[in-house]
Amino acid sequence: MLQLTRRLAAAAEGGEPVLLAVLVDPGPLPLQPGARLLVEPDGALLGTLGDASLDAAIARLAGEFFARRPAPHTRCFIDGALRGRAAEGAPAIYLEVVAAQPTFLVVGAGHIGRALARLASFLGYRVVVLDDRADYADPQLIPEADDVICDDFETALERFPIGPDTTIVLVTRGHKQDELSLRKCIGRGAAYLGMIGSRRRTTAVLDHLRAEGFPEPELEKVRTPIGLDIGAETPEEIAVSIIAEVILLRRGGTGAPMYYRARRSPTPARS
Repeated sequence: MLQLTRRLAAAAEGGEPVLLAVLVDPGPLPLQPGARLLVEPDGALLGTLGDASLDAAIARLAGEFFARRPAPHTRCFIDGALRGRAAEGAPAIYLEVVAAQPTFLVVGAGHIGRALARLASFLGYRVVVLDDRADYADPQLIPEADDVICDDFETALERFPIGPDTTIVLVTRGHKQDELSLRKCIGRGAAYLGMIGSRRRTTAVLDHLRAEGFPEPELEKVRTPIGLDIGAETPEEIAVSIIAEVILLRRGGTGAPMYYRARRSPTPARS
C-alpha cells in the first residue's frame, strides 16, 4: 500500500504518469472494495484489484488512457471487458491517469495571448505566458497566469521544460518572432504545438525550417494555421477556436456539429 501511495505522489509531482484503477463496487465477485491497481506506461503492474481478469482488462485499456487522458470516470466489467455504460450487479472500476498538472505555454502576451491564458486557466491548466516586452509581460495584466516570463523568446524557450504534458501556442507580435520561437519548440515532444498566422505566412515559415533540415515528421506535427473554423474575429473568439482545437486533439473529437433531430414519420393527411 505504501509503495502505491509513493508512486502516485511521484506521478502527481511531475514523474512518469500512471493509470490508477480503484474497485468501487465488486458486484458479484468476492473482492474487496477500495482495492487499487496501478499500470505504468510500459505496461508494468503494481497492486491488484484481486482478480486477474480485471487486472488484465485494465492493462489492455491503459494505452488508450495514456494517449487521450480522458477525465476520470467509472467503467463496468461486463462480459470480460470494461464498458462505459453502467450495469446493475457488474463490478465497477474508477479509472484516472495520475500526472502533474498539464502546462499551457502562451508565447506572446498580446490580446489573443491574454484571452488564451484566461481560457486555459479556466480549463485547469498551469498557465505560463512569455513575452519579451516588459509592458506586456506584466502579471497584473494576466492575473490568470501561474507564471509570467519577460525574456528573449529564444533564450527563455531553450530553458523551458517541454514534454508530453505541454501545450504551446505561438501568438507573438509578428511572424519573425513566431518563427524564432518555433525553432526552439519543434521536435521536443509537446502535446500540442501551434502557430498563428495566415496560410501563406505559415507555409513560408515551415518552408524556411524545411530548408534548414528540420525533419518533415516534426513539421507535420505543427498545427498552423491554428484553431477551428468558427468564423472567429475578436481576440476572445480566436482564443476559443484555438482552445477548441486543443481539446479536440486531446480528447479525440471530430469537430462536427452536435446538432441532431430524430426522423419523424410523416403526419397522415386528413381525409
